[in-house]
Amino acid sequence: MSVDLVGFLGVVMLAYLVPGPDFLVIVRAAARRTSLGRAAAFGAQAGLCVHMCAAALGLSAIAAQSALAFTVIKLAGAAYLVHLGVRALLAARKDTEHGGGHGAAGREEAPGRCSSDGAAAGERGHSRRASFAEGFLSNVLNPKAALFFLSILPQFVNQGGSPTRQIFLLGALDVLVGVVYWLALVGFAARLRTALARPSWRRRWERISGSLFIALGITVATAE
Repeated sequence: MSVDLVGFLGVVMLAYLVPGPDFLVIVRAAARRTSLGRAAAFGAQAGLCVHMCAAALGLSAIAAQSALAFTVIKLAGAAYLVHLGVRALLAARKDTEHGGGHGAAGREEAPGRCSSDGAAAGERGHSRRASFAEGFLSNVLNPKAALFFLSILPQFVNQGGSPTRQIFLLGALDVLVGVVYWLALVGFAARLRTALARPSWRRRWERISGSLFIALGITVATAE
């Protein structure tokens, strides 16, 4: 197989550096706990494997040619992102209601107990399986991920070899690069936990991430 690996890796890295739904899912999970961030990262790459297999088997091309199928995937992905956003906003609201009786000053002066209780509750309510599922669905239902394997990756396929084999090999390389990138991001994002130990910062983070999820969902739904 003779392909421009340097060019392909450049395109792949650029695609990862542009924040998307999987970026937000992984950072939010890592901010809760490092293991949750890793689970979300592996889930996102597992979702990417689905697109890789679909492209290699020609299913992506079939879906792209069907306006109805593509619209269903797009709207399902948008709905899921809005769902994640609403959950984050509700979590911020619940945190405010639970801490409301102590007064703002009391919460800020004694963040240890409140934050540890809130963090423990958040970790109990969000397992690694749930984080993996969020990462997986954020990529499986992302039409841009499907279009990458359908329109970008085939440009690096050498017509002299087996297209299916080359798509699998290039797709596997894409997935491996993503694993390294996401795990590095998880390590960096884990530092957010120090700031999020304060209840007020945690609520702000939930509101910001929730709003971003909803904005991404609307963007996906209205994209042509």
